[in-house]
Amino acid sequence: MAEVSLRTGLQTRGVRFRLTSVLLVAVVVFPLSGCLFRTRKVDRQFSNVPLKSATQQELIDYVNTQAAKIQSMQATVDINTSVGDQKKGKITDYQEIRGYVLARKPAMLRMKGLLPVVRNTAFDMVSDGQTFKLWIPPKNKFVIGTNSETGVQPEKRLENLRPQAIYDALLLRSIGPDEIAVLENGYETVLDSKKHRVDQPDYELAVIRKGPNGWYLSRKIFFSRTDLRPHRQMIYDQQGNVVTDAKYDRYTDYGGIEFPATIEIERPQEDYDITLSMVKLELNKPLKDDQFALEQPAGAEVVHLGQPNSDSAKGTDGHGEPF
Repeated sequence: MAEVSLRTGLQTRGVRFRLTSVLLVAVVVFPLSGCLFRTRKVDRQFSNVPLKSATQQELIDYVNTQAAKIQSMQATVDINTSVGDQKKGKITDYQEIRGYVLARKPAMLRMKGLLPVVRNTAFDMVSDGQTFKLWIPPKNKFVIGTNSETGVQPEKRLENLRPQAIYDALLLRSIGPDEIAVLENGYETVLDSKKHRVDQPDYELAVIRKGPNGWYLSRKIFFSRTDLRPHRQMIYDQQGNVVTDAKYDRYTDYGGIEFPATIEIERPQEDYDITLSMVKLELNKPLKDDQFALEQPAGAEVVHLGQPNSDSAKGTDGHGEPF
């Protein structure tokens, strides 16, 4: 028995001796050999601006409080549009036009754009949250469809506009009791004082809701850590695809309510991007039902989305606009 204990003790001391020898060799050799390691600069640069902090519940409360404050909006806007062409690998920027936006909860929207210079109507569209109508005078076309219509017409840019997409980007919905909000600490890329691209911590609130096929990521709301305001919202379909990527900038006080003065709405599936810059904004002004009424003009060609039609017109309307 004593012999076994002696043998075990010797083995233990042997292992310790070998480990000590390896560590001594590492300490002596590593500083002398440049081949064993190298030092390199970190490519990722971080912002050094002061950051604010908030809890998950505080961010949820902010979204819900702001959503409750705004029941309607009436705005004069400048509209800038970009349209992509995946086949040709290019993006076309169109001339800025003046427009008007009316929105009223729970889902009413009207948006009208004017042609440059002549200021005739370029388009006029309304939605009640379920169906929408779109009048395009330069093409004498009146489009009727549902907000669930997902068909994309690559050569017919304006027909791909969906009022509901504009509405969802304009008015941030509250986070309801039937939804789950999960907080993630992430990063956003910003420009520093020297216009260098740097990473800056942000808060990302993932909103999950239950659909017919189970729980899915409905949207993500990104909060800047410099002001704790939503600066981006990504909206997903139930298959996990991004359908709207909205960015919010230049928060301004409008009668005691903060609202972004610039809203960029990107629709990746339709490959277009619309930026709305507020020229004049009135919040919570009473809006009547007839302000959201759009009647079919006499003699207009009617197109029911989702149904075959014989129209083959392509390109622009002759004024350089994406119609």
